[in-house]
Amino acid sequence: MPTFANDKEAADALAASFQKLRQEIGKVIVGQDEVVRLVLTAVFSQGHSLLVGVPGLAKTLLIQTIADSLDLSFNRIQFTPDLMPSDIVGSETMNQQRDFHFVKGPVFANIILADEINRTPPKTQAALLESMQEYAVTVAGQRYALARPFFVLATQNPIEQEGTYPLPEAQLDRFMFNIELGYPSYAEELNIVKNTTSDRKHSVNKVLHAADIQAFQELVRRVPVADNVVEYAVSLVHKTRPGTERAAPRATQLLEWGAGPRASQHLIVGAKCNALLNGKYSPDIEDVRAVAVPILRHRLVRNFKAEAEGIGVEQIVKELL
Repeated sequence: MPTFANDKEAADALAASFQKLRQEIGKVIVGQDEVVRLVLTAVFSQGHSLLVGVPGLAKTLLIQTIADSLDLSFNRIQFTPDLMPSDIVGSETMNQQRDFHFVKGPVFANIILADEINRTPPKTQAALLESMQEYAVTVAGQRYALARPFFVLATQNPIEQEGTYPLPEAQLDRFMFNIELGYPSYAEELNIVKNTTSDRKHSVNKVLHAADIQAFQELVRRVPVADNVVEYAVSLVHKTRPGTERAAPRATQLLEWGAGPRASQHLIVGAKCNALLNGKYSPDIEDVRAVAVPILRHRLVRNFKAEAEGIGVEQIVKELL
């Protein structure tokens, strides 16, 4: 990890590293610029992300590529209805000397891809969510710390909901971002098909290491924020809470529940990181707006009126901005 004379120098290095990361990831991933930006913002903000998209949009490849460019260990866990908590965190086994020792599960990596997290029962979901919050797991009364940085990216398929166990609101709240993946454009899909049906292989260079990422995560926390930006973020979250003093009339009309205080925290940390990635040294209201939709998308619960009229959460958030 190079030492920097001051935080300004470190901030410039982070912005430059972000551009390099986008170039390296772009060798393998065509398009999805906004998704890459949000995932990297979550990494530098010490947050976790929920990725929602139909099958075949390269969600797994995207995360694998980001892990490679960040020189971080990566494990993919395919969630199924019969998956047990011990399959994720690990379990105690007996060796030849009849001593118990702990065998680590796949959660012991820097980046975890929790594929189709809603396909596994709540008990197993809770085991992963505990590690996200505590950065540790407890097995047989013994606590085992996870390697840092630690980042969970969970995926969900929005189409098939039969036989699934949707994450409750309290658990969704633990994810910093809810990132939606759309279909590629015609030109992007032409590139994807050409790249993936030939014998050409693109290797990704390592841009940052674990120590660099941790230093940048600390830098993001130190970024100064003007009071008016904090007030805007907190005011935006209060607008989403129907029936309260500061609620927006539109929220009272269309929402059952609004966002909690964790949304306000994520808005400020996300805005700080977004400012740094764009070469600024302090966030403004535009930086809050840039991260507002993926932060609020999974924290607002629509009422019957909104659902009946087909008004989506994203549309409501944009009206509140």
